[in-house]
Amino acid sequence: MSRIQGRFEALAKAKRKALIPYITAGDPHPSLTVPLMRALVEAGADILELGVPFSDPMADGPVIQRAGERALKFGVGLRDVLQLVTQFREKDKTTPVVLMGYANPVEAMGVENFIGAAKIAGVDGVIVVDYPPEECEPFAALAKKNDIDPVFLLAPTSTDKRIGEVARIGSGYLYYVSLRGVTGAANIDLSDVAAHIPQIRKATRLPIGVGFGIRDAESARRVAATADAVVIGSRIIQEIEGGRPEEAVRRVKNFLKPIRQALDASFSK
Repeated sequence: MSRIQGRFEALAKAKRKALIPYITAGDPHPSLTVPLMRALVEAGADILELGVPFSDPMADGPVIQRAGERALKFGVGLRDVLQLVTQFREKDKTTPVVLMGYANPVEAMGVENFIGAAKIAGVDGVIVVDYPPEECEPFAALAKKNDIDPVFLLAPTSTDKRIGEVARIGSGYLYYVSLRGVTGAANIDLSDVAAHIPQIRKATRLPIGVGFGIRDAESARRVAATADAVVIGSRIIQEIEGGRPEEAVRRVKNFLKPIRQALDASFSK
């Protein structure tokens, strides 16, 4: 059983919803990435999504693009991100970590080299935004063979065929993108989420996480009414860039705590 599967099963038994925050590795400074990851866990995160900086991100809105640009100025690349995960694992052996990024850095490193290095570092899952499920079954199989869950995105426009394909080769959880656009582009359409999640559940038993547009405790709580996990990225990056770098750890921790409390108050028993 992967760490991700184990975490979702434990949460289900406790009737709790998963809280999955996203930060970009290297933002606002490489020395703060591991402290930020630990602060998010202390604030109630169940799984961490760690963004790999990339120069041409197709799914990221302006907020996360700026985070990637700040990290790239420090020269943070895929190998550096894996080293940061290694550092995180020195003290935290249990919190699942999912890398989120794009195909170019993975292809440049070599798929087999990347999967091998990710396993050694302690990575539990990987989202490669521009790997279409129809074309990357060998990648997904190699990841699973190395105890890494390949996580795929679904959108409001995803057909039944695409949902079935993602459900077949994905593992860990499915990531439902709630917006027709890039991250942080608009407020989440909660009625749209409520309409699509049952459609996805017909095709899979995997947990379903929802992201893109969740900005506060209320939207997180309403999404969690139908989903298994809420994913928050752009709003956390805004907390990081809204103050001095030395304030980042405190700011993200203070932001996430009330969301964890709201989820637990609404769903745990």
